Amino acid sequence: MRRYYALLLCALAFGCHRDSRKVVGVVPKGANHIFWQTVHAGAIKAAQEYGFEVEWNAPTLEIDSSRQIGIVESMVNRRLAGIVLAPVDRKALVSVVERAAAAGVPVSIFDSGIDTAKRISYVATNNEEGGRMAARRMAEQLKCKGKVAVIGFMPGSASTMEREHGFQDEIRARCKEIDVVGLQFGMADRAKAMAATENVLAAHPDLAGLFADNESSSAGAVQALKSRNAKAVKFVAFDASDQLIADMKAGWIDSIVVQNPFRMGYESTKAIGLLLSGEKPADTIDSGAALITPQNLEAAEIRELVAPDIQKYLKPTAH
Repeated sequence: MRRYYALLLCALAFGCHRDSRKVVGVVPKGANHIFWQTVHAGAIKAAQEYGFEVEWNAPTLEIDSSRQIGIVESMVNRRLAGIVLAPVDRKALVSVVERAAAAGVPVSIFDSGIDTAKRISYVATNNEEGGRMAARRMAEQLKCKGKVAVIGFMPGSASTMEREHGFQDEIRARCKEIDVVGLQFGMADRAKAMAATENVLAAHPDLAGLFADNESSSAGAVQALKSRNAKAVKFVAFDASDQLIADMKAGWIDSIVVQNPFRMGYESTKAIGLLLSGEKPADTIDSGAALITPQNLEAAEIRELVAPDIQKYLKPTAH
């Protein structure tokens, strides 16, 4: 009986997890893309440094805010030591984040903003500047003339909306003769992004440029360009994968804006570690972005961004 009560108290103390270390939940928008896997590796590195474990859980679909809310609610109910969250929607996740704060579960936000101050830190790319970076490249490649379309992620996603606004604002400020003919959404689905791109190409056979603001939209858009043999369209993508880099080398993609997801995962999880250690984390951290082209792809700093060694963190370890 004494052993039973000891085990019960251990369970209720929420710190009892295999070797009694604290557990921090990390909740990205999705888990399939290499971007999120790299975030995961960065989070594990921070957890190792601060002596806690990561509980990684994500919606199957990157647009599923209700599933993400359910994941976070479960972590709050179990009183995890902290939560690291990339909100699918900047408004839909507000109530559960504020509930976590009220319950004494600190929340660190990464990748995409949220409409509440009840978070301890925000780590993300300067997404508006990422969009402007793509626009400057597009303006240069098109010599400020022609029609351009944007293939976005989904309405309500703060990070990609900022990229879209940054891209369009910069194009309009720089190039009066570039016509932004439309914004279509891929809804985190490569097939939908491909179909949206094909519709734009059909409606504007003289399309000169294309910007996709996330990995799934970029992957779908390049398939549409291939299916229509539209290699003349200058395509600036966002977020790298092995296939997208291969497509850039083959000339289907002009350039790619890449983020630093490893640093994003590391810094946002480190923020929880700092707080648990009695220190104050930075309120906001810009995790950085760069424009990669076939010409700079082999530079050491670019290789570290597009091909980080994540397997040493993600491979299973014996307990």
